[in-house]
Amino acid sequence: MDKLMDNPWFLRITALLLAVLLFFTVKSEMESTNTVESSDMTDIIQEIPVEVYYDDDNLIVTGVPNTVDMKITGPRSLVMPTKAIQDFTVFVDLRNTTLGEHVVRIQHENVSDKLQVELTPTNITVNIEERISMEFDVEPEINEQLLKENFIITSMETDPERIRVTGPKSVIENIEFVKATVTGEKGINESFTQDANIRVLDSNLGKLENVTIEPEQVEVSIEVEEYSKEIPITLRQKGSPKEGVTINELTTSTTAVRAYGSRNAIDEMEEIFIDVDVSKLEKTETYPIKIPVPKGISRLSEKEVKVKVDVTPAPKEDEEKEEAAQAGAEEEAEDSTEVTSREFEAMDVEVRGLNDEDTFSFIEPQSGQLSLTIKGENQLLGRLSAADFQVYVDASKTETGDNQLNVIVEGPEDVTWTVSIPSVNVDVLRA
Repeated sequence: MDKLMDNPWFLRITALLLAVLLFFTVKSEMESTNTVESSDMTDIIQEIPVEVYYDDDNLIVTGVPNTVDMKITGPRSLVMPTKAIQDFTVFVDLRNTTLGEHVVRIQHENVSDKLQVELTPTNITVNIEERISMEFDVEPEINEQLLKENFIITSMETDPERIRVTGPKSVIENIEFVKATVTGEKGINESFTQDANIRVLDSNLGKLENVTIEPEQVEVSIEVEEYSKEIPITLRQKGSPKEGVTINELTTSTTAVRAYGSRNAIDEMEEIFIDVDVSKLEKTETYPIKIPVPKGISRLSEKEVKVKVDVTPAPKEDEEKEEAAQAGAEEEAEDSTEVTSREFEAMDVEVRGLNDEDTFSFIEPQSGQLSLTIKGENQLLGRLSAADFQVYVDASKTETGDNQLNVIVEGPEDVTWTVSIPSVNVDVLRA
């Protein structure tokens, strides 16, 4: 063995082997180091929420993005858990920043110092303004082209009528309109209620952002009805009265009716004519007459009107003879009993035929009173008083509304009478 160790070739070969072993050992360590260094990586975390620190009770900040992207570079062992856990914070601190426009840097915290961080965007322009609140009236609106033909909107109301808007002072002062727009399908022909969102607009009808609306919705009630207009009524005499009969006047308490239907037909209409056939009339009376529906009109507010015809009847032959005989008798008997007249004023008209639950009021005359003139022998008239006569109308066949009723008088025999008003108008309310 000693001889082998003393051999120079043995030593040379041994040194060579050691050198080769050392070479491969160093090379292995260098490759290991390069492998560790090559384990660094880069990743991007997208849409990270941005927190803003400021006095949110009195101020409003605009210009801060809702999210940013973060690019992180470093060892894989740090990058991967940082992206997975995301226990860091991205923020903008404006607590010591004055009012106005500023360029500020977006910051981050709780990220390892061994990671390189790059935010997109990095710097932003923010505007800090005073926060104010104001109340505004809500204006409801609807596209009238959604309405069915010949239908119109009669009213639009919102509940509530006013809302509160909070936001930057510059935005609030620029508000010109607060609208609640109602939508629907075409062909609307009846009233309805709908919840509508509030829109805050400037003078150019541009929608304003960065405001808080309380409440964000209102209830809109829209009244819809068919197009209509009040049309005057004109009475026309039709036919010729009987011989000796005189038609003095045609009157009605209904002076106009509301017509519904085509806008063009209604706008062109100036009056509605009602023909009254007088060929068969012999005495003063009130008649119900149906109102004709003109072309282009779908319906009228009233189907008929009550027309009072004031008639002077033809004199009867027997009455003429009786009056002539009476006149002759009065001339021949100067000592006959004198016939005179007497008038009772402010006689109350009694309304009969109603149930206990029904109510009424006089329309014409409003006082419900009239004058009663009686004729008879002077000696008999002296013994009579207003209490001896009953003045009333029969309302048993009336309906709710305006009714024209003939006056009825009951009194002693051997006395004739006339009333100042032959008929009265009574407004009846049936229970």
